Amino acid sequence: MKSFTKELWFNTSKMREFINITPEVDALLRESGIQEGLCLVNAMHITSSIFINDDESGLHHDFDVWLEKLAPHEPVSSYRHNKGEENADAHMKRQIMGREVVVAVTGGQLHFGPWEQIFYGEFDGRRRKRILVKIIGE
Repeated sequence: MKSFTKELWFNTSKMREFINITPEVDALLRESGIQEGLCLVNAMHITSSIFINDDESGLHHDFDVWLEKLAPHEPVSSYRHNKGEENADAHMKRQIMGREVVVAVTGGQLHFGPWEQIFYGEFDGRRRKRILVKIIGE
């Protein structure tokens, strides 16, 4: 069995952002040469997320609105965590959206259902963060 590991780095210009990283992950799969196996994509920061869903701007707007209702950024004084940093809401948003995804690799391709894409969700941006991509298989 082969193992392939790379990191992707992001530095978003906004506090909250959803970025389709499917092309980057697909390029790493091709680089790995693995034809059959599993691909793990993992957010390596506790205020960002990896998830799979549709690449549709209306849906991304709805996610942003929904997450802000569930874990509003303000008032920052309502969170005990906000001492020095004001990102408690980002930790909660990450918890809701998830930390990683695993996608099957079949015939050298990411084996998705209809409309599925991999996204990086940033909830406390404007600083450098990384994603781990680990692919195992034959």
